[in-house]
Amino acid sequence: MTPKREDDASIKTGATFSSEELIKPYMIVKKMSDKLDSLGVEVTGIDRIPGNKRAQNKTKQLIHVIGLWISASGGLSSMSSFYLGPLLFGLGLKKTLILGLTGQIFGCLIAAYCSLMGPRSGCRQMVSGRFLFGWWFIKLVCLASIIGVMGWSVVNCIVGGQILSAISNGKVPLIAAIIIIAVVSLCISIAGIRFLVRVEAYLSIPVTIAFLTLYIAAAPKYKYLSSADSPDLSSHQIIGNSLSFFALCYSITSTWGSIAADYYILFPEDTSDIQIFTLTFLGIAIPTTFVGMVAILIGNVAMNYPPWAAAYEELGMGGLLHAAFESWGGGGKFLLILIFLSLISNNILNTYSAVFGTQLIGRPLARIPRWLWSFLLTAIYLVLAIVGRYKFATILGNFLPMVGYWISMYFIILLEENTIFRSSRFRHLYTKEFEGVTEENRHLCGGSENYNFRIWNNQGRLSRGLAATAAFLCGAAGAVVGMAQTYYEGPLAVKVGGDIAMWLCIGFSGLVFPCLRYWELKKFGR
Repeated sequence: MTPKREDDASIKTGATFSSEELIKPYMIVKKMSDKLDSLGVEVTGIDRIPGNKRAQNKTKQLIHVIGLWISASGGLSSMSSFYLGPLLFGLGLKKTLILGLTGQIFGCLIAAYCSLMGPRSGCRQMVSGRFLFGWWFIKLVCLASIIGVMGWSVVNCIVGGQILSAISNGKVPLIAAIIIIAVVSLCISIAGIRFLVRVEAYLSIPVTIAFLTLYIAAAPKYKYLSSADSPDLSSHQIIGNSLSFFALCYSITSTWGSIAADYYILFPEDTSDIQIFTLTFLGIAIPTTFVGMVAILIGNVAMNYPPWAAAYEELGMGGLLHAAFESWGGGGKFLLILIFLSLISNNILNTYSAVFGTQLIGRPLARIPRWLWSFLLTAIYLVLAIVGRYKFATILGNFLPMVGYWISMYFIILLEENTIFRSSRFRHLYTKEFEGVTEENRHLCGGSENYNFRIWNNQGRLSRGLAATAAFLCGAAGAVVGMAQTYYEGPLAVKVGGDIAMWLCIGFSGLVFPCLRYWELKKFGR
């Protein structure tokens, strides 16, 4: 009997059920999926996109992805962390510029490397993670990814709510503003990746123009800029706060590594790694630097200029931005609305990508259509945003570095798997993964002769995931001893005076994985 191809066995959301299995809720869901499908809405879930079903016009894809990164990275979501350097950590202008920009550049390298798996595999980032963590343990990583992107959505809703409330002089309640952001983001994310990348590209133009005007609007107050740190900080506290701010800014961009590959699955399999890496690195780094610098500038002004400090105390970042544009009157409010659109851009990606991690947690969950998951996840982060709407700085300062911890572990494991084990030197050890595949036809297995991406949904041929999971847990131990958060400080973090968890995560995971992975391949052949 000819074995069934794994590409054909992929789970299709909205699939046909037998008459005995159909009950009323399933019928309603299926009818909705069919209706959305007829409108051109993406209804497939975690399925791999084979080479013959990808976009043929690569130039058009490049333009769309460039716009996507400008829109999503060059917005308030990125900006919201940089201004905490002066306002939360009490650091002066020179320190925040050096630490913030260096940290985010380092994070861009992580995200750019992770994005390479998109064109190669045709799989979402977490689906390709099955080749590292296996069928079962990838669920742990998916959970971390879901928490990360949903946490960003909470942050976006709170910042957007503050902005709308500030623009309306309090006439739009903070809760109502948060709901508006969530609903608009949901409507666009449901449409799917082909529509999503076009919308993001269009949004990037007004958002970039609006942020450029923010530099100009704030210019009269640049005379209050100062490189002096807060006088209330001791030298030990300054060192600790510097480490923590670096980790925070690193997490801004490295977090994209958990979903970056999702937006390259329509690219041809033969797309150059250098092209994808450069596109992702510059696509994230340039707009993040653009908004990060102005955030540091206005944050530093607020640290030394009482009226802006009062605006920040009253309505957080939204109040601070409103104060910066206040001298421009109605024109300033209009530009602030354009900046507000960047939050929606970021939320769209979060809502879209979180679904795939959810579907990977279990087969029953994969059968729930993507669009329905988008509704459910939106409801969750909407409730969390409403509950935590007055604790923005605390959420951001403690949540973001923790996201950076797990992506650091994922990155080093992926890097070592690709550069050490997925090479001609160890190719012979993958006996189970390439069972029935000759050297001559390895190129038919997907976008890389060192991976058999056609088995993405075959539990018996995917990696056991023992080595990657053990390395991941060792990295988590590094996070425990090196993290410095409001609710907990690890013993090493106490000695150093700041957050060093991301370095320990990379070190611990990177040391453990190679030895265990070699043993795993020798024993199981996958």
